[in-house]
Amino acid sequence: MSAFRAHGRGHLNGPVVVLGSGLLGTSIGLGLRGRGVVVFLSDPSPTNQAVAVDIGAGLPLARLNADQPELVVVAAPPDVTADVVANALRDYPHAVVVDIASVKAGILADLRSRGADLGRYVGTHPMAGREKSGPVAARGELFTSMPWVVCPAEETLPESLQVARALAGDLGAVVSEFAAAEHDEAVALVSHLPQVMSSLVASRLQGTPLHALSLAGNGLRDVTRIAASDPTLWVQILGANADKVVEILHGVREDLNRLIGTLEAPTAPGARLDLAQLFSEGNAGQSRIPGKHGGPPQAYAWLTVLVDDTPGQIAKLLTEIGEIGVNVEDLRLDHSSGQNVGMVEISVLPNKHDLLIEALNDRGWQVLQ
Repeated sequence: MSAFRAHGRGHLNGPVVVLGSGLLGTSIGLGLRGRGVVVFLSDPSPTNQAVAVDIGAGLPLARLNADQPELVVVAAPPDVTADVVANALRDYPHAVVVDIASVKAGILADLRSRGADLGRYVGTHPMAGREKSGPVAARGELFTSMPWVVCPAEETLPESLQVARALAGDLGAVVSEFAAAEHDEAVALVSHLPQVMSSLVASRLQGTPLHALSLAGNGLRDVTRIAASDPTLWVQILGANADKVVEILHGVREDLNRLIGTLEAPTAPGARLDLAQLFSEGNAGQSRIPGKHGGPPQAYAWLTVLVDDTPGQIAKLLTEIGEIGVNVEDLRLDHSSGQNVGMVEISVLPNKHDLLIEALNDRGWQVLQ
């Protein structure tokens, strides 16, 4: 392990090899190149690799000289990740090897059964992505302020973990450390279940008359946004974490059966109380989701401002809110059906709510409460 370089500043020195030029692999390349790190790329698809190289994410792996890379990042599909990691550990005997697959325990168990050098391996998972896929969707800032989980094995050497943390840190991510099994349980609930539920709701829209869908608002859009995700990738993710997801879905099924039974007799004694309790349980769960900057949840006050659907109006609104001296905590956009206006929903601290409404009205904005 003497070949490892010092990381006193917690940054990568490079070179870095990225095996996989899809959305995440190319985004990693772009982010590292932005920091001046030399990156080499490889992908089974010559087209993906060529696109990633053309947009500046790295150089073709064939141009790597005799110098061993400091780090190899495996950005392969989950069903082949263990194979690619094992090969990388063999081909680059002085490099740390990390993967970025979204399920960790199965990959670790597979590598351990092969007798792979787990001292140089760290399983990781950047909790970032887009509904779009492929290198053309890549962004160098994709991981900025997003969670990046590192899952060291018992055998992982401290210097290997340091390199994995440096990767996430150089890309602007917020690093968390989980055991592999603990990670898989967590993502089953906070990532895999939402994808399943979003896809199930969106599937009910097939064949729905367009005039009915014209009534859709932000609620439906919010729930179904991630239903546009890559089906092939999710088949692999859910298959790799099936036991953890199924356990949660059994609980969802119990809640659905309870709701169905209540709605089949909505005027029966206790039915309304049961419905109220179900929604209250949802309120309680939603309130536990971390708030701004990962801090404790905080209640914000909302207001809606009507804007003309013309260029520059939203920018003008936000500029004037800044001039008023109020910070926007969150923002959502919607469109008025049949009218050439947009609706900007803005959240602010409760003690700034009335002040902002009065100031915007004075400036000629139409505010809805």
